Amino acid sequence: MTDLLITGALVLDGSGAPGFHADVAVSGGRIVAIGNDLPAAHRTIDADGLVLSPGFIDMHSHSDLQILVNPDHTAKVGQGVTLEVLGQDGLSFAPIDDPTRAAVRRQIAGWNGEPDDFDFSWSTVAGYLDRLDQGIACNAAYLVPQGTLRMMVVGTANRPATSDEFERMKQLLAQGLRDGAVGMSSGLTYTPGMFATTDELVALCEVVAEYGGYYGPHQRSYGKGALEAYAEMIDVARRSGCALHLTHAVMNFAPNAGRGAELVAMIDKGLAAGIDITTDTYPYLPGATTLSAILPSWTAEGGPDALLARLRDPAARQRITYELEQVGTDGCHGCVVEWDTIEIGGVRNPALSDAVGHTMEALAARAGKPAAEVFFDLLLADDLATSILQHVGHEENVRTIMKHHSHTGGSDGILVGGKPHPRSWGTFPRYLARYVRDLGVLDLADCIHHLTGRPARRLRLADRGLIREGYAADLVLFDPDTVQDTATFENPRQQPAGIPYVLVNGTLVIDKTDRTPVNPGHSIRRTPI
Repeated sequence: MTDLLITGALVLDGSGAPGFHADVAVSGGRIVAIGNDLPAAHRTIDADGLVLSPGFIDMHSHSDLQILVNPDHTAKVGQGVTLEVLGQDGLSFAPIDDPTRAAVRRQIAGWNGEPDDFDFSWSTVAGYLDRLDQGIACNAAYLVPQGTLRMMVVGTANRPATSDEFERMKQLLAQGLRDGAVGMSSGLTYTPGMFATTDELVALCEVVAEYGGYYGPHQRSYGKGALEAYAEMIDVARRSGCALHLTHAVMNFAPNAGRGAELVAMIDKGLAAGIDITTDTYPYLPGATTLSAILPSWTAEGGPDALLARLRDPAARQRITYELEQVGTDGCHGCVVEWDTIEIGGVRNPALSDAVGHTMEALAARAGKPAAEVFFDLLLADDLATSILQHVGHEENVRTIMKHHSHTGGSDGILVGGKPHPRSWGTFPRYLARYVRDLGVLDLADCIHHLTGRPARRLRLADRGLIREGYAADLVLFDPDTVQDTATFENPRQQPAGIPYVLVNGTLVIDKTDRTPVNPGHSIRRTPI
C-alpha cells in the first residue's frame, strides 16, 4: 500500500496544460502513480471539487532566520509554499565572518528581527544549508548575497574593489556555489552592494554562469531610473553569459505610472537576443523595506555606527533633508520622498510600537515637527531596525508584468514587525483569487505554471514543480471557488481560506487547514551542470 491516495482532484500539473481528473498516489516522499482506480493507501483524501497543484515556489523570500527561529512557518506553508528562495537583495548570513555578521544583523534587523540567544554557528553557505537540513517547514534554496561578500572583503567604503579584492570575492562566491547555492543576489539600492560597478557585477556573474546558477538583482532603481536600471541588469547578463532573474520586477513611484509595457518590451528584446531572463512579482501595490534604506548611500559609509553619528549631526541632517525632499536619493530610487506614502510596519524598540501602522506624515503631524526630524529621531531610537511599507505601486503595471511569459511569483515577504506587509501571508492565494477568479488577468492553469513549473525550471530542479511520477510530492490542494487571501494591511497575520491540504516531501504540513507538528523540509542545493 502507498502512504497517501488523493482521489478525484482536478490535476493542474504545473506545465500550463489544461487540467485533468485523476487520482495521485504518494509514497516515500514521491509521486508514485497518477491514474484512475489506483490501489488503496494507508490514507485517502477525497479531493472532489478541489484542484491538485504542485507546491508553490516563492522565488523571493526574506525568511532567512525566521524559518529557523519559528519552525511552524505557517505564514508560508499555509498558503501552499513548499519551496522558498532565501539570501535575497544582496544581504544575508552566508558566507560571513564575525564582524560582518554583526553589521548585517543590524542592517537588516527590519527584515529578519534580532532573535535572542540565536546560534549563528555557521560561517559558510554549506554550514547554513546544513542548518536548514536539521528540519524546516518547507524546502529552501539560497542565493549568495553580493553585498555581504563586498562587506566582508572591501568593507563599507564607496570605492572600486582592488584586483586582490576582486579575486577574493570571486573565490568566496565560487565556494558558495560549490556548497549548493543556486546563484547570487544583489541589493543595488542597499549599502555596500550598491557601490559595485557594472564591471564588478559582470565579473561576479561570470563565476555564477560557470556554475550554472542565476543572478537575482534588486537593481539600482525601481523609480526615476527604473528602465535604465533594468537595462544595466540585462547588459550584465549579456556580457557575463549568466541567466538573469529580475526579482520583484516592478515599475513603482510616480514617474513610472503606466510604463509596465516598456519593461515588458525590454525583456522581450533581451529574450530575442538569446539572454535567459525571468522575473518575479508580488500581487500588491505597496512595497516594503527598512526605513533606513531611503537614506542617501553616502550616509552609510563606515557602517551602522557612522550612520547613526551622522543622524545626530545637525549639518548632516540638513543635507540629508535637502536630498530627500528636494533632489531624490539613490536609496529612494531617485525620487523625492513622499512622507504620506511611508507607513511604519515594525519596530524593534517596544517603546516605539505606537508608531506602527502610521505614515511618516501622520507621525509628524502628531509630534508637531517636520517629517524629516521625526524620521531621524525614529531611526536613532530604533537603532535603524524600523521596517516600512511604501505605497508607491501602480495596478496597471502590476497586471502588465504578471501576464508576461517570463513571470513567476515571489512574496518578498518579511515576517517580523507589528504590521508587516500582508504579502508574507497572502501572495499565492491572492494570485488565485484576485487575478485568476475575480479579474481573469491569468488563466488558472497558466497561473499555476507561473507559480510552480516555471520557477522550478529557473532553479534547474529536475524533480519538482510538476506533477509527474517520480517527482517529489510537494503538493497543494485548494478550492478554486473559495481560495482567498485573508491577510490585510490592518491585520496581516491571517492564514488564507480554501487551502485545506499542503504536502512537503510527501508529508502533510497542512491537514484540513490545520498546521501539523512536522517539519519535513530541507535545503535544495544547486544541481551541478
